[in-house]
Amino acid sequence: MENKPGWRAISYILGNQIVERIATMGMMANFMVYLLQFFNLGQVSAANVLGVWIGISNFVPIIGACVADAYLGKFKTIAISSFGTLVGMVILTLTAWVPQLHPPRCSSTQQCVSPTSPQLGILILGLCWLAVGTGGIGPCTIPFAIDQFDTTSSEGRKGVNSFFNWYYTSQTVVQLISLTAIVYLQNKSWILGFGILTALMSLSIIIFFVGASVYVYIPAEGSIFTSIAQVFVAAYKKHHVKIPLKEEEGLYYDPPVDDKAPLKMPLTKQLRCLNKAALIQDNELNTEGSVKNPWRLCSIQQVEEVKCLMKMLPIWASGILCFIPIAQQGTFPVSQAMKMDRRLGEHFKLPAATYNVVSLITIGIFLPCFDLFLQPALAKVTKKEEGLTSLQKIVIGDIFSVLTMVSAGLVERRRRGVAISHGAPDGAAPMNAMWLAPQFVFLGLCEMFTLVGHIQFYSTESPEKMKSIGNSLQYLVLAFSIYVGTAVVNVVHQVTRKHGGIDWLNDDINAGRLDYYYFLIAGLAALNLVYILIFVKRYHYKVISVKVEDKPLLSP
Repeated sequence: MENKPGWRAISYILGNQIVERIATMGMMANFMVYLLQFFNLGQVSAANVLGVWIGISNFVPIIGACVADAYLGKFKTIAISSFGTLVGMVILTLTAWVPQLHPPRCSSTQQCVSPTSPQLGILILGLCWLAVGTGGIGPCTIPFAIDQFDTTSSEGRKGVNSFFNWYYTSQTVVQLISLTAIVYLQNKSWILGFGILTALMSLSIIIFFVGASVYVYIPAEGSIFTSIAQVFVAAYKKHHVKIPLKEEEGLYYDPPVDDKAPLKMPLTKQLRCLNKAALIQDNELNTEGSVKNPWRLCSIQQVEEVKCLMKMLPIWASGILCFIPIAQQGTFPVSQAMKMDRRLGEHFKLPAATYNVVSLITIGIFLPCFDLFLQPALAKVTKKEEGLTSLQKIVIGDIFSVLTMVSAGLVERRRRGVAISHGAPDGAAPMNAMWLAPQFVFLGLCEMFTLVGHIQFYSTESPEKMKSIGNSLQYLVLAFSIYVGTAVVNVVHQVTRKHGGIDWLNDDINAGRLDYYYFLIAGLAALNLVYILIFVKRYHYKVISVKVEDKPLLSP
C-alpha cells in the first residue's frame, strides 16, 4: 500500500477550500440585495430566483458525486467544477460591470426599470454555472481529503477526525468573513466586491493545482448503480434459497479486491437476505473462477457496499427535521429582533440579521476547543480514538435542536407579553435583543455537532467506491430540510388562521403566536430524537480494517 501524504496534502486542499468558499459564499451572502437594489427585481421575483438557485445547488451535488465516483474521479471533478464556478463568477461580475447587462439605476424622479429578458438570462446563466461548480466541488472535497489519510492506521484515523473539526471551523470563519467584510465591500461597490471574489476563486484554483504532485488519486470504478442493481436482482433470483446455518469458507463469492483498493469488507449478519446474492450455486462460476452471470452472483464486497447505503438511509432521514432550525435561522428570529431593543449605546443600532452571528461565534470558539481539549479527554474516557462517534455527535446535535426551539419559544413568549403590555406604536418590546443569544448559542452547538456528525458519518460509512455519493447526501438532506420547513410553515399558516383563529405566523408577530410554532418544531425535534436513538442503538459501524490477505467470513 502506498504511503499517504496526510496533512501535507490537506494543507493544499484546506487552503483551496477556504479561499473558494470565501469567493462563493461571499458572492451569495448579499445577493438578495443585489437582485433587489441593483437588478431592480421585485421582492417575490428575487426570492424565487434565489430560492430556486439554492434548491438546485443542493440537488446538483448528487449528480456531480455520481460522475466523480463512476467516471472522472474526485480530482478531475473538483478541477473541472472549479473552472465552472469561475466562469459563473466572471459572468455575474460582468452583469455588475457592463451597463448593457443590467437595468439602469433607480432614481427618485422616475420609476425603476425592470431587467430585460436578455439581462435576466445572462444573470441566470451565471447562477447556473455556479450551481455546476457547487455540484462538483461540494461532494468531492471531503472524500478527496480523506483519501490522503491512511485510515487503516490509528494516526490516519485521528487525522481524519481532526480534519472534520478544522474543516468545519474554517467554514464558520468563512461565513463570518462573508457576512461582514465581503458584504461591506459589496455595499460600497458591486463591481469591486464581485471582482475581488472572482480573483479569489482564481487563487483557489491555483492553490489546488500546486498540490497536484502531493495528492493520492483513487481512480473511478465505473457505474456503481449497475453494481447496486446486480445485488438486488441476484438476491431476488435466489429468494427461495435458504442460507446455510453454518457459514463455511467457499460458500460465498469472495474474490480479491484490486490492489488500488486494499480495504475489503467481510460478510455481515445485518440485512442477511442480501447475502443470497453472493451465495455460490451450481454452474455460476467459470473454470478459472470468474462469474458467468453478474446478475445472478455478486461478490461479498458488492453486497456489503449495498448494505452500507441501506443502513445509512434512516440516519440520513433524521437530519431533515433536525436541520429545520438551521435552515430557518435567518427568517423568524430576524422578525423577533426587529421587534426588540437593538440599540448598542446611544447612537448605534444593530441590524436585525446581525444576531445570527452569535451561532457562528459559538462554533468558531467551541469547535477548536473541542478538537484540542475535549476530544482527547473523551478519547481517554471512552477508549475510542475519535472520542465521540459520528452517531453520538448526531444525537447530541439533535438534543441541542430541541433546546434551540424550546429556548426560542420561551423568549418569544416573554417578548410578546412585554410588547403587548408596553403598547409602543411600532410594536417593539423594551427588551434587549440579546435575549435571543441563548437560542443562537444552542443553534450553534446544534449545527456544530449535527453537521460535523453527519459529514463524518457519510464520509466514513460510505462504501469506498461511493465516497462522493455518500458525502452528497449532506447537501440532499439540507435541500429537503428547506422544503419540508417551508411546507410546515405554509401548513401552520393556513390551518391556524382558519375559521377566524389566531394566525400563529401573522405578519405582525405581536398579533400571532410565533412561540406556539417554535414549541411545535421543538415537539417534532423531540420525536425525531426518539427516532434517531432507536436506529443508533441498532446500527453497526462498517468494518474497514480488513486487509486483502485477511479471510474472516462473517462479522456482526
